[in-house]
Amino acid sequence: MGFLGRDVEVVSINETQYLLAACDSCGAIGMKDLDAYKISWFITGKLTTRVALLEVISTGGVAQMITVAISNEPSPAGDELIKGVKDELESAGLADLPIVISTEKNMPTQQTGLGVSVIGVAEKSNLRIGTSQPRDYVYCLGLPKVGPELSDPEDPEIVNVKSVRALIKNSWIHDIIPVGSRGIRLEAEQLAASINTRLQVEQSCTLDLGKSAGPSTCLIFSSAEVLDANYIRELNLPLTRIGELA
Repeated sequence: MGFLGRDVEVVSINETQYLLAACDSCGAIGMKDLDAYKISWFITGKLTTRVALLEVISTGGVAQMITVAISNEPSPAGDELIKGVKDELESAGLADLPIVISTEKNMPTQQTGLGVSVIGVAEKSNLRIGTSQPRDYVYCLGLPKVGPELSDPEDPEIVNVKSVRALIKNSWIHDIIPVGSRGIRLEAEQLAASINTRLQVEQSCTLDLGKSAGPSTCLIFSSAEVLDANYIRELNLPLTRIGELA
Protein backbone atom coordinates (compact mmCIF):
# COMPACT_ATOMS: atom_id res chain seq x y z
CA MET A 1 0.00 0.00 0.00
CA GLY A 2 2.96 2.33 0.42
CA PHE A 3 4.21 4.19 3.46
CA LEU A 4 1.63 6.67 4.81
CA GLY A 5 -0.17 6.59 1.47
CA ARG A 6 2.92 7.40 -0.59
CA ASP A 7 4.06 5.43 -3.65
CA VAL A 8 7.15 4.27 -1.79
CA GLU A 9 7.67 1.66 0.91
CA VAL A 10 9.82 2.43 3.95
CA VAL A 11 11.35 -0.14 6.30
CA SER A 12 13.63 0.50 9.26
CA ILE A 13 16.94 -1.37 8.83
CA ASN A 14 18.88 -0.02 11.82
CA GLU A 15 18.75 2.75 14.40
CA THR A 16 19.62 5.49 11.93
CA GLN A 17 18.50 4.36 8.46
CA TYR A 18 15.45 3.35 6.41
CA LEU A 19 15.37 1.10 3.36
CA LEU A 20 13.21 2.58 0.59
CA ALA A 21 11.59 0.91 -2.42
CA ALA A 22 9.65 2.47 -5.28
CA CYS A 23 8.51 1.08 -8.62
CA ASP A 24 6.75 2.09 -11.79
CA SER A 25 5.16 0.01 -14.54
CA CYS A 26 4.41 0.88 -18.13
CA GLY A 27 2.23 -1.13 -20.51
CA ALA A 28 1.18 -0.70 -24.16
CA ILE A 29 3.42 2.33 -24.66
CA GLY A 30 6.15 1.69 -27.21
CA MET A 31 6.61 0.40 -30.74
CA LYS A 32 4.86 -2.99 -30.59
CA ASP A 33 1.99 -3.76 -32.98
CA LEU A 34 -0.70 -3.58 -30.29
CA ASP A 35 0.71 -0.71 -28.26
CA ALA A 36 -2.00 1.86 -27.53
CA TYR A 37 0.41 4.78 -27.82
CA LYS A 38 3.32 4.59 -30.24
CA ILE A 39 6.53 6.16 -29.00
CA SER A 40 10.17 5.10 -29.01
CA TRP A 41 11.20 2.46 -26.49
CA PHE A 42 14.04 4.78 -25.51
CA ILE A 43 11.56 7.35 -24.19
CA THR A 44 9.47 4.65 -22.50
CA GLY A 45 12.53 3.37 -20.66
CA LYS A 46 13.77 6.83 -19.74
CA LEU A 47 10.51 8.17 -18.32
CA THR A 48 9.57 4.98 -16.46
CA THR A 49 12.95 5.07 -14.75
CA ARG A 50 12.47 8.74 -13.89
CA VAL A 51 9.27 8.00 -12.00
CA ALA A 52 10.87 5.43 -9.69
CA LEU A 53 13.90 7.67 -9.10
CA LEU A 54 11.70 10.66 -8.27
CA GLU A 55 9.75 8.64 -5.71
CA VAL A 56 12.89 7.62 -3.80
CA ILE A 57 14.80 10.89 -4.05
CA SER A 58 11.79 13.05 -3.08
CA THR A 59 11.64 11.27 0.28
CA GLY A 60 15.22 12.20 1.10
CA GLY A 61 16.60 8.83 -0.02
CA VAL A 62 19.72 7.96 -1.97
CA ALA A 63 19.30 5.34 -4.72
CA GLN A 64 21.41 2.21 -4.20
CA MET A 65 20.29 -0.11 -7.02
CA ILE A 66 17.71 -0.53 -9.78
CA THR A 67 15.85 -3.46 -11.31
CA VAL A 68 14.43 -3.49 -14.85
CA ALA A 69 11.81 -6.12 -15.76
CA ILE A 70 11.07 -6.18 -19.50
CA SER A 71 8.15 -8.29 -20.73
CA ASN A 72 9.57 -8.33 -24.27
CA GLU A 73 12.38 -9.87 -26.28
CA PRO A 74 16.00 -8.85 -25.56
CA SER A 75 16.30 -7.22 -29.00
CA PRO A 76 15.18 -4.86 -30.33
CA ALA A 77 12.70 -3.88 -27.60
CA GLY A 78 14.88 -4.82 -24.65
CA ASP A 79 17.98 -3.10 -25.99
CA GLU A 80 16.14 0.15 -26.69
CA LEU A 81 14.30 0.20 -23.36
CA ILE A 82 17.58 -0.35 -21.52
CA LYS A 83 19.19 2.50 -23.46
CA GLY A 84 16.46 4.78 -22.11
CA VAL A 85 16.92 3.48 -18.57
CA LYS A 86 20.67 4.07 -18.65
CA ASP A 87 20.31 7.50 -20.23
CA GLU A 88 18.02 8.61 -17.40
CA LEU A 89 20.45 7.25 -14.81
CA GLU A 90 23.25 9.21 -16.44
CA SER A 91 21.14 12.38 -16.51
CA ALA A 92 20.53 11.92 -12.78
CA GLY A 93 24.23 11.48 -12.05
CA LEU A 94 23.70 7.78 -11.33
CA ALA A 95 25.44 6.16 -14.28
CA ASP A 96 27.24 3.68 -11.99
CA LEU A 97 24.11 2.57 -10.12
CA PRO A 98 24.00 -1.26 -9.91
CA ILE A 99 21.33 -2.66 -12.24
CA VAL A 100 19.74 -6.07 -12.74
CA ILE A 101 17.74 -6.76 -15.91
CA SER A 102 15.34 -9.49 -17.00
CA THR A 103 13.74 -9.90 -20.45
CA GLU A 104 11.19 -12.29 -21.99
CA LYS A 105 13.07 -14.98 -23.92
CA ASN A 106 10.43 -17.66 -24.31
CA MET A 107 7.32 -16.05 -25.77
CA PRO A 108 6.67 -13.58 -28.62
CA THR A 109 4.90 -10.41 -27.48
CA GLN A 110 2.74 -7.83 -29.22
CA GLN A 111 2.63 -5.12 -26.55
CA THR A 112 5.38 -3.35 -24.64
CA GLY A 113 5.66 -4.15 -20.94
CA LEU A 114 8.18 -2.61 -18.54
CA GLY A 115 8.65 -2.46 -14.78
CA VAL A 116 11.36 -0.47 -12.99
CA SER A 117 12.16 -0.59 -9.28
CA VAL A 118 14.59 1.59 -7.36
CA ILE A 119 15.95 0.65 -3.96
CA GLY A 120 17.37 3.39 -1.78
CA VAL A 121 18.48 4.27 1.73
CA ALA A 122 17.55 7.33 3.77
CA GLU A 123 18.88 8.60 7.06
CA LYS A 124 15.99 8.65 9.51
CA SER A 125 16.72 12.29 10.26
CA ASN A 126 16.33 13.14 6.56
CA LEU A 127 13.08 11.31 5.73
CA ARG A 128 10.69 13.85 4.23
CA ILE A 129 7.39 11.99 4.55
CA GLY A 130 4.81 13.53 6.88
CA THR A 131 6.85 16.68 7.48
CA SER A 132 4.17 19.16 6.37
CA GLN A 133 2.69 21.56 8.92
CA PRO A 134 -0.74 23.21 9.21
CA ARG A 135 -0.84 26.51 7.30
CA ASP A 136 1.81 25.33 4.85
CA TYR A 137 1.29 26.45 1.27
CA VAL A 138 0.97 23.75 -1.39
CA TYR A 139 2.60 24.30 -4.77
CA CYS A 140 2.72 22.38 -8.03
CA LEU A 141 6.00 22.37 -9.94
CA GLY A 142 5.73 21.50 -13.64
CA LEU A 143 2.60 20.72 -15.62
CA PRO A 144 0.53 17.51 -15.78
CA LYS A 145 1.03 15.83 -19.15
CA VAL A 146 0.15 12.40 -20.45
CA GLY A 147 0.17 10.37 -23.67
CA PRO A 148 0.55 12.40 -26.89
CA GLU A 149 1.36 15.56 -24.91
CA LEU A 150 4.62 13.98 -23.83
CA SER A 151 7.12 13.16 -26.55
CA ASP A 152 10.20 14.94 -25.22
CA PRO A 153 11.83 13.81 -21.93
CA GLU A 154 13.59 17.20 -21.84
CA ASP A 155 10.33 19.15 -22.09
CA PRO A 156 10.98 22.40 -20.14
CA GLU A 157 7.54 22.18 -18.53
CA ILE A 158 8.05 18.81 -16.77
CA VAL A 159 10.05 17.92 -13.67
CA ASN A 160 13.11 15.70 -13.44
CA VAL A 161 15.55 14.51 -10.78
CA LYS A 162 17.40 17.85 -10.81
CA SER A 163 14.14 19.60 -9.95
CA VAL A 164 13.67 17.48 -6.83
CA ARG A 165 17.26 17.98 -5.74
CA ALA A 166 16.82 21.75 -6.08
CA LEU A 167 13.77 21.63 -3.80
CA ILE A 168 15.16 19.25 -1.23
CA LYS A 169 18.02 21.58 -0.33
CA ASN A 170 15.61 24.05 1.28
CA SER A 171 14.62 23.53 4.90
CA TRP A 172 11.32 25.43 4.55
CA ILE A 173 10.11 22.94 1.95
CA HIS A 174 8.52 19.91 3.59
CA ASP A 175 6.81 17.03 1.75
CA ILE A 176 7.65 16.58 -1.94
CA ILE A 177 5.29 14.27 -3.85
CA PRO A 178 5.59 13.29 -7.52
CA VAL A 179 2.16 13.30 -9.19
CA GLY A 180 1.10 10.41 -11.41
CA SER A 181 -2.14 9.10 -12.83
CA ARG A 182 -4.18 10.05 -9.75
CA GLY A 183 -3.81 13.77 -10.43
CA ILE A 184 -2.81 16.79 -8.40
CA ARG A 185 -5.96 17.17 -6.30
CA LEU A 186 -5.96 13.65 -4.93
CA GLU A 187 -2.28 13.84 -4.01
CA ALA A 188 -2.75 17.23 -2.33
CA GLU A 189 -5.85 16.13 -0.43
CA GLN A 190 -4.07 13.01 0.74
CA LEU A 191 -1.16 15.15 1.89
CA ALA A 192 -3.55 17.38 3.85
CA ALA A 193 -5.28 14.38 5.45
CA SER A 194 -1.93 12.94 6.57
CA ILE A 195 -1.55 15.82 9.04
CA ASN A 196 -5.25 16.12 9.90
CA THR A 197 -5.88 19.23 7.80
CA ARG A 198 -7.85 20.01 4.65
CA LEU A 199 -6.69 21.37 1.35
CA GLN A 200 -7.99 24.90 0.83
CA VAL A 201 -7.69 25.36 -2.94
CA GLU A 202 -6.43 28.71 -4.23
CA GLN A 203 -9.25 30.38 -6.17
CA SER A 204 -6.84 31.71 -8.78
CA CYS A 205 -5.43 28.24 -9.57
CA THR A 206 -6.10 27.41 -13.22
CA LEU A 207 -4.46 23.97 -13.40
CA ASP A 208 -6.63 20.93 -14.12
CA LEU A 209 -6.28 19.33 -10.70
CA GLY A 210 -7.90 16.06 -11.77
CA LYS A 211 -5.74 15.44 -14.82
CA SER A 212 -3.29 12.54 -14.92
CA ALA A 213 0.34 13.61 -14.81
CA GLY A 214 1.41 10.43 -16.59
CA PRO A 215 5.05 9.59 -15.74
CA SER A 216 5.21 12.17 -12.92
CA THR A 217 5.56 15.20 -15.17
CA CYS A 218 4.80 17.43 -12.20
CA LEU A 219 5.08 17.28 -8.43
CA ILE A 220 3.49 18.96 -5.45
CA PHE A 221 5.27 20.20 -2.37
CA SER A 222 4.42 21.97 0.85
CA SER A 223 6.25 25.10 1.92
CA ALA A 224 6.29 27.16 5.09
CA GLU A 225 7.05 30.23 2.97
CA VAL A 226 5.46 32.03 0.05
CA LEU A 227 7.88 31.55 -2.83
CA ASP A 228 9.03 34.66 -4.64
CA ALA A 229 9.82 35.28 -8.28
CA ASN A 230 13.54 34.67 -7.82
CA TYR A 231 12.88 31.16 -6.57
CA ILE A 232 10.63 30.48 -9.54
CA ARG A 233 13.35 31.62 -11.95
CA GLU A 234 15.95 29.43 -10.24
CA LEU A 235 13.87 26.32 -10.93
CA ASN A 236 13.02 27.46 -14.46
CA LEU A 237 9.76 25.48 -14.43
CA PRO A 238 6.08 26.43 -14.20
CA LEU A 239 5.19 26.94 -10.54
CA THR A 240 1.57 27.19 -9.40
CA ARG A 241 0.22 27.72 -5.89
CA ILE A 242 -2.48 25.11 -5.38
CA GLY A 243 -3.66 26.17 -1.96
CA GLU A 244 -3.03 25.89 1.74
CA LEU A 245 -3.20 23.20 4.44
CA ALA A 246 -5.92 24.58 6.70
